[in-house]
Amino acid sequence: MTSDEFYMGLALQNARALKGQTDPNPLVGSVIVNEGRIVGVGAHLQVGGPHAEVHALRMAGEKAQGGTIYVTLEPCSHHGRTGPCAEAIVEAGLKRAVIATLDPNPIVKGNGVKILQDAGIEVEIGICGEESRKMNEVFNKFIVEKRPFVTMKAGSSLDGKIATHTFESKWITSEDARRDAHLSRNENMAILVGVNTVIKDNPELTTRIPNGRNPIRVVLDSALTIPPDSKVITDGLAETWIFTTQDADQGKGKLLEERGVSVFRTAGRGKVDPGEVLDILGEKLVSSVLVEGGGTIHASFIDKKLVDKVILYLAPKLIGGKAAPTFLEGAGATTMADVIDLEHTTIERIGRDFKFTGYPVYDRGKASS
Repeated sequence: MTSDEFYMGLALQNARALKGQTDPNPLVGSVIVNEGRIVGVGAHLQVGGPHAEVHALRMAGEKAQGGTIYVTLEPCSHHGRTGPCAEAIVEAGLKRAVIATLDPNPIVKGNGVKILQDAGIEVEIGICGEESRKMNEVFNKFIVEKRPFVTMKAGSSLDGKIATHTFESKWITSEDARRDAHLSRNENMAILVGVNTVIKDNPELTTRIPNGRNPIRVVLDSALTIPPDSKVITDGLAETWIFTTQDADQGKGKLLEERGVSVFRTAGRGKVDPGEVLDILGEKLVSSVLVEGGGTIHASFIDKKLVDKVILYLAPKLIGGKAAPTFLEGAGATTMADVIDLEHTTIERIGRDFKFTGYPVYDRGKASS
């Protein structure tokens, strides 16, 4: 490991610690080193607050002059809620900047580097670049496509069942796996289910970890059949947004709105289009959504190629039964040529269960593995 990799590793570690706190902004960490000593450390803490570089510069003070700044994402070059970090670095008199990745934001990309280089600062790009891109996978999609990053999450038996044929599902996975799943809720701005999940399970869809952030609860309900006494309507623990169609009862919609629920009528009839839901969520600056629906909801997102990441908690159990629901239903692939591959896969032990993570490849020609 080089010294550049070491210091960038510290910056990445500081940034990751704030996951779930900076949305829809990126995770950014910064370290300033002068004469072999760390003189400044910073991370972006929250939207509207100082950026990581500013925190590090404030800590370093005059000791920043002539030093090297490590930053996990290209310093911003525009005036937003805060001033341009690239200009602050120039004013502080740093002589070198090590940057993990360029900012994919079209109004920044390359401009921050240009400001530094024009000021005579030596710039190196790419140290720990892959780690930085993976850390900001949500931001990297949202800032370019204006749609949230979609993670599909499910807990199932080894044979893919999420309940028995009598629809009993508590509990397939272990308490350890469920606790880990709540970390995913904390890291996402919204959690999405279908109305059938609300009717069958009456879930809270909250984050049950200390100091956790409750995501916005999104329910797809084409006909507004959600029971008025559902917890997501009555408990007041988090915002609830219901997406329905033009066919849904107007009176039921007004009743829900009177109870504090936001009701969005999509353009279509019959069924809510998940793509339109993502468009609306993007307009509302929701950068990430965790889809925890049943097999039908999951299939509606997979079929339209809307899922960016898959997390499966696999319990060492066999349920069996053709009538037992699976985590992915719908019509399914016709031939093996139609099957969706998952790449960059990992698997880890969570208690007695296994956590599988992978990224769908919808165009085999673009697969990197």
